Amino acid sequence: MPLSDHEQRLLEQMERALYAEDPKFATTMRGADLRRRYRRRAVAAAFIFVLGIGLLMTGAVTGTIPVGVGGFVVMLVSAWYAVTSWRRAPSADEIGTFDTAPRSPAGRLRAKSRPATSRGFMERMEERWRRRREGGMGR
Repeated sequence: MPLSDHEQRLLEQMERALYAEDPKFATTMRGADLRRRYRRRAVAAAFIFVLGIGLLMTGAVTGTIPVGVGGFVVMLVSAWYAVTSWRRAPSADEIGTFDTAPRSPAGRLRAKSRPATSRGFMERMEERWRRRREGGMGR
């Protein structure tokens, strides 16, 4: 169940107060940077993919079919792992930043015009895009 606007504002105020009072503690409680972890996993998977290519080529040159098939399987699994790790990495917008800038009244009115549960995926994406453009984030 999503939070109401009033609850979201209270939560944002508490986050800002915590960050202002003890920024080191707030940063620690926010947790590790997920983008860095998932990108590290993707790089490791790319390295394993190269090893799989090496196994595939070794199997092809020596004529050992199980080694070649094993190399292909290693390549396939590492490519899948890299893609899923890269997709899971949150964008900078999704990482809980403490935004101190108040929302514009037009943005609040537009957000209240429809209940959050009835909006479709594309409408939410369009609204996020509009907010980025209005906020001057430059993306």
